[in-house]
Amino acid sequence: MDGSTVKNNTEIKTDAASRNRIIVRTSIAGILANVLLSAVKAAAGLISNSIAIVLDAVNNLSDAASSVITIVGTKLAGREPDKKHPFGHGRIEYLSAMLISVIVLYAGITSLVESVKKIVSPVAADYSPAILITVSAAVFVKIFLGLYFKKTGKKVRSDSLINSGQDALLDAVIAVSTLTAAAVYLIWGVSLEAWLAAAISLIIIRSGVGMLRRTISRILGEGADAKLAADIKQTVCSFSDVKGAYDLVLHNYGPDIFTGSIHVSIPDTYGTGELDTLIREITAEVYRKHNVYLTAIGFYPVNTKNKNVTEMHDAVEAAVLADPDVREMHGFYVDENKKVIRVDLVIGFSAKDRQKTFETAEEKIKTLYPDHEVIAVMDTDYEE
Repeated sequence: MDGSTVKNNTEIKTDAASRNRIIVRTSIAGILANVLLSAVKAAAGLISNSIAIVLDAVNNLSDAASSVITIVGTKLAGREPDKKHPFGHGRIEYLSAMLISVIVLYAGITSLVESVKKIVSPVAADYSPAILITVSAAVFVKIFLGLYFKKTGKKVRSDSLINSGQDALLDAVIAVSTLTAAAVYLIWGVSLEAWLAAAISLIIIRSGVGMLRRTISRILGEGADAKLAADIKQTVCSFSDVKGAYDLVLHNYGPDIFTGSIHVSIPDTYGTGELDTLIREITAEVYRKHNVYLTAIGFYPVNTKNKNVTEMHDAVEAAVLADPDVREMHGFYVDENKKVIRVDLVIGFSAKDRQKTFETAEEKIKTLYPDHEVIAVMDTDYEE
């Protein structure tokens, strides 16, 4: 790689370090705020004999623990690649996000258990003005923390921060519900606190399950972000001799850590030396612009010596794309000497029977050109 790429490597490392500092700084702020809120709410809950406020205090303590997990996860994920983990340790961030999801889920379940106990054996709460002011102040603090965490999490692409922000906003909902229950009790003498706490617990459980599902999905491996994939293909196609870019596959090893492979269409007049130069230039440019290292670049030759191939290409394309489940055709090449047609057909996941759809499309090509051997490959659009 050239000097510009080496410079870019340094810039990328600097950006990663800056990202980690932002996550750690935000998490420390969350720890301090949640520990303080937990202490104040615990005291208020015990004085007022309010189960909802006590549970909220415990929840704040779990939020502080979540921030600690975020810091530890970020530090571990930022370690340099080693022999056992040549692609780095970025996926540890997904594990820390999953752990936070489990904590939220556990908090919701324990809150529900305690709420049911209070429904069965109710205890009257004592809502003094000081207690209500304390809970009201906590609402604003939690809303600020939640929005701050989510905004920062989206900015630096940290699932752990986003999950913590979502949890903080749920805490604000809990506090508002507690105030509502207090108002109902003070005005009408009806105690709804335990019932509201149970309802909120169900909301927390639902949120925890959603967080856990999203995190597990990332660990399992999701399709490439559509915009990133489109931008990479645009960069690849910016090279004058590249006639098309296909089959982009990206492998994620943590936030902003990608490797991938792609196929490009180039004229069949290219020699091995020219091809090697083009591949190196594409690899360097994609890494420089998108921080994605293409570990493999395959190529499809484009016929330039036989003008009849253009007509054949258009005829085959019209035939196979008549079926909406055939999303794309590429890699079309005709060897007239051997009477061979090679082509890749992208079959959508929406097809009821992808194999049958492919075989039908392949048969259409054979019908159009029965004197040619058809070598078709069923392909997948990983960005679908």
